[in-house]
Parts: sequence; C-alpha cells; structure tokens
Amino acid sequence: MRLKSYLWAVSDGLFKFERRVVYADCTVGNHVYYARYLDMLEEARGELFRSAGSPLSQLQEHGVIFPVVALSVSYTAPARYDDVLTIGLFITRLGPARLDVGFDIISAAGKRLVSGETRHVCATLEEKPRRMPEELIEQLRPFSRVQVDVAQS
Repeated sequence: MRLKSYLWAVSDGLFKFERRVVYADCTVGNHVYYARYLDMLEEARGELFRSAGSPLSQLQEHGVIFPVVALSVSYTAPARYDDVLTIGLFITRLGPARLDVGFDIISAAGKRLVSGETRHVCATLEEKPRRMPEELIEQLRPFSRVQVDVAQS
C-alpha cells in the first residue's frame, strides 16, 4: 500500500501532519538538510490553517498574512530518505496580532528529531501589523495549548 504524500489529524490541541522524506530533502550523507525542516514546517502550518477553515491563500486574498519574525529550533537526531515523519503543531500564543506555534517533528519510531517554536505577526500585505480577524482566532482556538489572549499582543 502506498502512503499518501501527507495526512493530517487533530487531537487534544495538537495538529498532526504526516510527511514522507523525499530524496530532495537529503544531503549526500542521506540525512535531511537542516533548512528543509523549515520547509516542512511551512507546509504543515499551511495545512493547519486549511484544516481550521482558513487556507492561507484565502487569508491573503483578504489582506492577512503571517510572516515569521522569530524562530527557535533544536535538532536532536536526523531524519533520512523515505522516513515517515509526524509534524505536531500547537499554538502557544494566540493574541490580537501575534501567533506563536510550537512544533515537534517525530520519527515513525516515536523519537523526537526536531522541536521548537515559530513566532508570527498578523500583518497586511504591506507588512504592517494588524489585528487578527476574530473569526480566525476562533478557528485556531482548538489548536491552542494556552489561554487565548485577545486583550494583548
């Protein structure tokens, strides 16, 4: 049976995105090049927004974008070609203009390979900070592992 290119699920505030490592992700030493994990995270975040009911393309059409303004990442062990990875995403801060997303990348054997957090600001297409649409805050709430902060950013 062939594995789909990605699968996703949600449970207990955790968005899970499954992805197989492709050859293009790897170095000659057959481990995932460190920067490719950031591409995987971007792919998973896009699917998180889609599953919440607001694809990033739709938000952009309405003048809302979420640039990454900070990143914290720890690499514990390498993934290799053809490994199936589960990328777990959870919101650690959800405020009027700020969105922090924690992540863990886990091997099929259950070993944590990469972990960290990305910080995003809600912005206009002109890259000016703006308030996050209230409907979007409600859509993202199920993925939050902290109290939603609508009073501060």
